[in-house]
Amino acid sequence: MFYRRKFYIVRSEFVDIFNDLFTRINLPNQLKYGSRLVGRWMKDLNDGTTEVFAIWEYDSHEAYIEIESNIRSDEAHVKRIQNWYEEHGGKANVFKQYFLEVRNEPIESTVVTEQNE
Repeated sequence: MFYRRKFYIVRSEFVDIFNDLFTRINLPNQLKYGSRLVGRWMKDLNDGTTEVFAIWEYDSHEAYIEIESNIRSDEAHVKRIQNWYEEHGGKANVFKQYFLEVRNEPIESTVVTEQNE
């Protein structure tokens, strides 16, 4: 199995808008191509920002690469994302004004079981 964590620090006033994007656009498209959502959480950092992160599961790193390629090749999805950014002032504006940090990183389990031996 391959796991990844998608992590954001978002200005708190933008969290509801960002969560709506995830629920309406990103999650259905990820699931359509085979991503498996372990969970998605958020934590108020009490400084006007909120940490939002999701953990995703894939059969392998290669499966992750293939799924991401399929998502990026989905013209209708790409258009929905572009439209969403435009509704919020453009991608550069969203990253400048609302996203303070974004990371997409592989993670590894620290628990040894028969499954991951």
